Amino acid sequence: MTWLAPAIQDLLIEALWQTLAMVGASAAIAAILGLPIALLLHVTSPEGLTPKPWLNRPVGLLVNAARSTPFIILMVAIVPFTRLVAGTSIGTGAAIVPLALAATAFLARLFENALREVDKGVIEAARAMGATRLQIVWKVLVPEALPGLVAATTVSLVSLVGFSAMAGAVGGGGLGDLGIRFGYQRFMPEVMATVVVILILLVQGLQSLGDWLTRRLSHR
Repeated sequence: MTWLAPAIQDLLIEALWQTLAMVGASAAIAAILGLPIALLLHVTSPEGLTPKPWLNRPVGLLVNAARSTPFIILMVAIVPFTRLVAGTSIGTGAAIVPLALAATAFLARLFENALREVDKGVIEAARAMGATRLQIVWKVLVPEALPGLVAATTVSLVSLVGFSAMAGAVGGGGLGDLGIRFGYQRFMPEVMATVVVILILLVQGLQSLGDWLTRRLSHR
């Protein structure tokens, strides 16, 4: 990055850490919240362990509503909730709130699809051996779906990198904010190009790591 001024280099490093913080924190929250939601949707589905349409449908509708809302609109729509949680509606900490909400809905559906891919014969075998529903969920369903869950998390992380750049455009900080303020508004194409290259490398690194973990788990 010698083609950039020292002050810009410092801002770039700070923006990278802000992006990593936004992506990491929102992904962790999404995984913690998304897996229980996915399990609930899967278990209460018509083909699930405990079919409960009265519960499955409303939860599914909420998840779909959050997924179908464009992220930029979601950020604006939940500003009061963001202020309540983060104490402010701008900055890296505030951006984590809508990022986590969008990622939770997205990841919940991906997790649900991964759970559906588990061989029904394995579940039936566990039932035949007298396993309880809770044991089937945590000792059979989740472990068998683990490669798919990791692959889903990888997809979510890659999407969050793009969302975080979008959040930066409206005051969320990070690489997106730096690219807009300096690369676009101050006509510094070298800054914009550097931001784009870093984002591409970040996405490629996350995808490669996720693919490697998925392959390792698939051959366990």
